[in-house]
Amino acid sequence: MSASGAGLGRRLAAIAYDLLILAAILMLATALWMPFTREPIAPGNFWYRAYLLALTVVYFCGFWIHGGQTPGMRAWRLRVERSDDQRPLRWQDALLRALAAAFSWGALGLGFLSALTDREQRTWHDRLSGTRLVGC
Repeated sequence: MSASGAGLGRRLAAIAYDLLILAAILMLATALWMPFTREPIAPGNFWYRAYLLALTVVYFCGFWIHGGQTPGMRAWRLRVERSDDQRPLRWQDALLRALAAAFSWGALGLGFLSALTDREQRTWHDRLSGTRLVGC
């Protein structure tokens, strides 16, 4: 299957859906965390941040390896697969993609903008992780 239909607009729309869902999950996770603290969660609390980061990674990686689609990707008819053999991602593929996507965002979104100039509409994290986003 070609990468057609996996342009930047659809990618960002899927991300927007997923961020809304993830925000709700993280709010619920915070509510579940609070009974175990005796005081409000301090800004910059390492363990709290690690907890939220772990949930975020599990959200994206879990969906990527089980079906290749987050809910946002499903709504926008996108799927992630390995570039070399079009097979579903393994945990190591998904973790590498998540780390590379953080790099793409951390570079002021330039990693995502590369989809506008790449012939196959690939982002930095597609290339770095050996994955691709395809329309389905």
